[in-house]
Amino acid sequence: MIRTEDTDRVRILTLDRPDALNAFNEALYDATCEALIDAAADPSVAVVVITGTGRAFSAGTDLVEMAQRNAGGFVNGKHGFPGMVDQLAAFPKPLFLAVNGLGLGIGATVIGFADMVFMSTDARIKCPFTSLGVAPEAASSHTFPALIGRQRAAWVLLSSEWISAEECVELGLAFKAVAPDELMAETLRHAKVLASKSVASLVESKRVLLAALGDSIERARERENDAFKLLLGGPANREALTAFAERRDPDFAAVDARAATLDGDA
Repeated sequence: MIRTEDTDRVRILTLDRPDALNAFNEALYDATCEALIDAAADPSVAVVVITGTGRAFSAGTDLVEMAQRNAGGFVNGKHGFPGMVDQLAAFPKPLFLAVNGLGLGIGATVIGFADMVFMSTDARIKCPFTSLGVAPEAASSHTFPALIGRQRAAWVLLSSEWISAEECVELGLAFKAVAPDELMAETLRHAKVLASKSVASLVESKRVLLAALGDSIERARERENDAFKLLLGGPANREALTAFAERRDPDFAAVDARAATLDGDA
């Protein structure tokens, strides 16, 4: 589910669910959360790198489990999505991403919590929230505008369009785009520079870098959670998941037309 490797005070966490494009089910959310907790507490770890196995970095939340959640009777994991995001937001040490392939949903919005992002030139990301009839997540409504500005963030978060690695670098979502076979070497080259420094200094430096954000991430997550509760399982989200299962494009115009008719009748 998740593989761990240590090298020169750098811990590599590899999402290892390639048959599902490393999509996060509850088990993977829990495993990643526990891995972050362990890395934060381990004095021998100075830097953490997250990457993926196969052709995807992560396809985001498992849509099969999302549909099961909407149907009722779903059993949450120990930490789940909220717990993993808690750990990402609070992670005290430098956090690097080596985005090796497709990144959707949380596989894209995790960028907002990373200190450095390296992407394979073959990689691309998508924030598919509007195509799923839901809203942004993981404080991306705050972190993305802070990283790249409001208009660029509006396009990334509202369009549900693919963004290439080169575009991510141009926008400011990634530090470098490198050839696929050089991705880990380049990521680790930078990670080991930081890992050679004092862990205490790294932790305090990251803390002061993030201090200016105050409680803005927490407040963004609260607003996003409210929006998600409003939309999850609603008509547009149900249409999106049905269309996904039927391998067709969702018809949101029809959903909006039905909603307008119901409002008019009321």
